[in-house]
Amino acid sequence: MNLIKQSEYRGIINWLLAGCVLIYIMVVIGCLTRLTHSGLSITDWSFMGSVPPLNEDMWQERFQKYQQSPEFQKINYNMSLSEFKPIFLWEYIHRLIGRVMMYVFAIGFVYFLVRKKIKNWMWPAFILLFVMGAMQAVIGWWMVYSGLQKQPAVSHYRLATHLMSAFTLFAFT
Repeated sequence: MNLIKQSEYRGIINWLLAGCVLIYIMVVIGCLTRLTHSGLSITDWSFMGSVPPLNEDMWQERFQKYQQSPEFQKINYNMSLSEFKPIFLWEYIHRLIGRVMMYVFAIGFVYFLVRKKIKNWMWPAFILLFVMGAMQAVIGWWMVYSGLQKQPAVSHYRLATHLMSAFTLFAFT
């Protein structure tokens, strides 16, 4: 790409690189979530997210929901609220970064669309990028869902699918 084209698309390049950084951070936090056995600590799903527990009553409510999960009942039945808090926070941060990533991509896209920086030849790639990002979130839900059923463990196949799709999304971005 020549220097004129590079400067013309510098904003889009930086926006996509910021997305790559977020994907990288998301993978690292996802690995930490896996290593700390935190991935099944949040048992409810909200597309827009939720506020983290801010007081003892909110923590108790979250912990009570976790106590109804197969993981608590079969593995962590002796877990206290103080032991629950760190695993909850790892999973919460993982999901929060996912939402931040969604906003960064969506707001950046709208910004460059309004500024008429997105050319016709870019549309197929951006549509594919957004579909891949949405699929990554769906695969994450599908993966965690497998551990919230009878067996309190995430399917290794679903985990591998989630990780490989993250690497693919990173490479494509």
